[in-house]
Amino acid sequence: MKVIWKVEGGDEFSADVKAGTTLKDAAMAQNVPYILGECGGSMSCATCHVVVAPDWVAATGAPGEFEDAVLDATEAPRQDNSRLSCQITMRDDLDGLVLIVPAP
Repeated sequence: MKVIWKVEGGDEFSADVKAGTTLKDAAMAQNVPYILGECGGSMSCATCHVVVAPDWVAATGAPGEFEDAVLDATEAPRQDNSRLSCQITMRDDLDGLVLIVPAP
């Protein structure tokens, strides 16, 4: 299943990602800039902030209450469709997912 990360400034990365893999881990494996995952996926650092492309918001869902609070601490301005990529796990219906990676 394919995921595309579009980094602010023009770079684009894509990868085949196995079901069950967090998109933070997938991005880090592809060396996607600005995805640091400093907390290891425990939702305490917001260094895996992504913006879900509008066509994919319904499929990825809204952030939970704690994730929503952590998103307020992102370096890049938060958007309505911001998510922590550590909280999105790859699954069949996300094949082709597009994520925008904001620059801090």
